[in-house]
Amino acid sequence: MRDTRESRLLLILLVAVAFALITVDIKGGESSPLGGARRTAASLLGPVERAASGAVAPVAETVRAVRDASNHQRQRDQLTRENTDLRQQVASSDTATGRTKQLDELLRTAGAGGYTIKAAQVIAIGAAQAFSWTITIDAGSDDGLTRDMTVINGQGLVGRITTVAPTTATVLLATDPGFTAGTRLEGSGEIGFANGQGTGPMRVSLLNGKAQVKPGDRLVTFGSQSGRPFVAGVPVGKVVTVEATPGELTKTVLVEPFVQFTRLDLVGVVVVPPRTDPRDSVLPPAPAASAPPAAAQSAPVAAAPPASPTGGN
Repeated sequence: MRDTRESRLLLILLVAVAFALITVDIKGGESSPLGGARRTAASLLGPVERAASGAVAPVAETVRAVRDASNHQRQRDQLTRENTDLRQQVASSDTATGRTKQLDELLRTAGAGGYTIKAAQVIAIGAAQAFSWTITIDAGSDDGLTRDMTVINGQGLVGRITTVAPTTATVLLATDPGFTAGTRLEGSGEIGFANGQGTGPMRVSLLNGKAQVKPGDRLVTFGSQSGRPFVAGVPVGKVVTVEATPGELTKTVLVEPFVQFTRLDLVGVVVVPPRTDPRDSVLPPAPAASAPPAAAQSAPVAAAPPASPTGGN
C-alpha cells in the first residue's frame, strides 16, 4: 500500500476502532460482546501455543543446562585455583619454617665450634658417576669460597668443597667411597680415619688396635693443618658396630653419620676455622645413661630361738 492521504485516514480509522473494541471488552467483563470471539480465538490458538511451547521447551532447557554447566565449570575452576593457591601458601609456609629451623641449628653448631661460615642452599645433586656422591650449592668464589673448605650443617659433617665457580660450588659428600677424614673418639681422644661407603655406615679405622670403644660412642673430626680440608671438632657420627679384629694393629668400627644426606637443604661452608680446637664441645649433650636396676635386697632372716636347756631328774 502506497503512502497516500486515503491510506493514512484508513490507518487512523482502524486504530480508533481497535481502541473502541478494547474499551468495550474491558468494560463488559464476562458479559462483553467480544467474549465469544475471544474464546473462539483461544480455542483455536491454544493448541498451537502448546505445540510451540512443547517444541521450544527442550531447546530452552538445553540452553539453560549449557548456561548452568558453564557457570558450574567456572565455579569449579575458581575453587580449584583457590585450593591450589592455598596449598602453595601452606607449602611455602612449611618450607620457610623448615629452613628457619635448619638455619637455627646451623648457627648453633657454628657458634659452639667457633666456625665462621657462609650459609648456602643445595640446588642440585650430582649424578653418581664413578660412584661419586656430590651436591651443588648456590655460593662460589664470589662469596669467598675456595677448594678444600669444610661443609657442615646443623647435625655435623657434610663434606668438603672440590670445585668452585663464581656463583656455585661442588661438595664431595662424606658418604662418597673416595672420602676420607681424620676422626677423634669422644672422651678417650682415640684417633682414626673415616671413609664413606655410599648408603651404608662410614668405616672408621682406629689407629690403636686395643682402643676401648663400644656402640653408641661418638666421633668428631680430628682437623687438618690450617683447617683445610677439615676443621676440628665437627660431629661425624656414632658407632653402631665394632668389628672383631684380634691381633690387628688397628680396630675397625662402623659409624652411622649424624647428617641425613638424603635430606640436605641448607648447609654452611666454614670460611674461617676456629682459633682453638673445640674437641667434643660441638657434640650435643650425651643422652643420660639409664640407671642400673637396684640390687634386690634380701629379706632379713629371723634368728632361731635358743634351744631350751635340758635338765636331769
